[in-house]
Amino acid sequence: MRVAALYDVHGNLPALEAVLAELEDVRPDLVVIGGDTVLGPFPRETLEELLALDERARFVRGNCDRAPDGHAVAELTEDQRAFLAGLPLTVSLEVDGVGPVLFCHASPRSDEEIVTRLTPDERLTPMIDGVAERVVVCGHTHVQYDREAAGKRFVNAGSVGMPYENEPGAYWALLGPDVELRRTAYDLEAATERIAASGHPDGEAWAREYVYAVNTPDEASRFFEEQAEQAP
Repeated sequence: MRVAALYDVHGNLPALEAVLAELEDVRPDLVVIGGDTVLGPFPRETLEELLALDERARFVRGNCDRAPDGHAVAELTEDQRAFLAGLPLTVSLEVDGVGPVLFCHASPRSDEEIVTRLTPDERLTPMIDGVAERVVVCGHTHVQYDREAAGKRFVNAGSVGMPYENEPGAYWALLGPDVELRRTAYDLEAATERIAASGHPDGEAWAREYVYAVNTPDEASRFFEEQAEQAP
C-alpha cells in the first residue's frame, strides 16, 4: 500500500486542488488527511473536496478541527462540525516498504503537542509511550522533515495550505516504498485572487501571509521549540 499524507490544508482550496490533481498521476492507495483541514479561507469547500475521496481517505483530528474559528463555524454545517470533532487522534496503516506507520496530527497522544526537527529525545520519549509503530507521521508545525529520534522515525508531511518552507507551494508526503517529501507548485496569483474573494474576513492578508510568504524551516522550528519550552 502507498499512502499520500496531506496535512494542514487550512482551507487553502487552490493548494489542495493542485495536490489532488497531482495525485491523479501518483495514484496512491489511500490518502491520510492529517488534521487542521478547515481553518482558513475555504473551510466548507475544502472539506467537501476531501470527503469526495470517500473510501480512499482516512482522517485524523487536528487541534483546529476540534476548535475551529468563527469563519469555519459559520461556513460549516452542524454535521460537518460534528464529523471533524469526532475524528480519531491517530490512524495506523501498513505501508509497503516502510512497515506499520502511525499517523497523528501533532503527537501520538495530543492534537496540539509540538514536535519539530529540533525536539530533543527527552521530550519525545514520553509522547511515544506505548506506540508500537516504528514510523510516526505528524504535522502541526508546518515544516517538513524526516528524522530518527527516540528510537523512532519521525516524519512531518509539511503543510499543503500554510507551509513554513524556503519557497511557496503545497507540501505533502508520499509513503511507500520509502518516504518521499513532496512539493506541488500552483498558481499563486490566481490563488490569492480567489482567497481575497472567498468571504474570509482577512482574505487578502491571509494570502499575503501564507501563499506568498517564505518562512525558513529553521526559523519556524526554533520558534515552535521556544513555544514548547514555555508550555506548562
